[in-house]
Amino acid sequence: MPNPVLHQINVLGSVLSSTLGNWRGANALVSTAAQPALPIRLYDMEVSPYCRAVREAFTALHLDVEIYPCPKGGTRFRPEAERLGGKQQFPLLVDPNTNTVMYESAHIVDYLFRIYGNGRVPSAYRKTLLKTPAAFVASAVRGARGMRVRPSHAPAKMLELWSFEASPYARLVRERLTELELPYLLHNIGKERWQDIGPAVLRLKPGPYQPIPGGKRDQHFRRTSHMQVPYLEDPNTGVKMLESAKIIDYLESTYAL
Repeated sequence: MPNPVLHQINVLGSVLSSTLGNWRGANALVSTAAQPALPIRLYDMEVSPYCRAVREAFTALHLDVEIYPCPKGGTRFRPEAERLGGKQQFPLLVDPNTNTVMYESAHIVDYLFRIYGNGRVPSAYRKTLLKTPAAFVASAVRGARGMRVRPSHAPAKMLELWSFEASPYARLVRERLTELELPYLLHNIGKERWQDIGPAVLRLKPGPYQPIPGGKRDQHFRRTSHMQVPYLEDPNTGVKMLESAKIIDYLESTYAL
């Protein structure tokens, strides 16, 4: 298991990163979202502020997305990204539903809200002169985590992660998935109302958790009997688990070389 003290320090650093990012990517703007017929693919580097802006939009729209990690020095998905888009630049969005291959975070965010939202990008998700420097600082406090590749075994099947972008705990898991070049299906389950605010064990509204009936969180709650992130399922081993420290330990023991 990771050193518990160091892990909590890492969590605090992740909290600071979310705070500097104004907690964008914590809330879903809708409780339900029709998932596209074919999965959207994102070639991504967790630490990149540009990739982060795109992942925030995915959370806001409650959209699931296949993440193909492309850390510096990576060889598993970077050549594929270059073949699809012509260069190794990230984020790279591939949407087979509309035959779209797209670079540039601002363009991708605009595309996602236009195709899968109500057509307009909310002000909090628009590119501004102030937002970009803040995003760089928010990413900078994470240091080199989620930036450089580490040797790993390639899984036969894609892992699945339930998360939302601003979650300090989920970020630690996504950083490790990126470093190990482990592809995963990201299920975004952002907070749908004020009653969802707060960690799973200390929400603003006391008492048993009750998600919005029929919402995406409700679907997850009914399937798993909990509403806590990060939550990982690995179809390669049958593992289903909570708690960031335990998930990181599992990824290290199962996939790291």
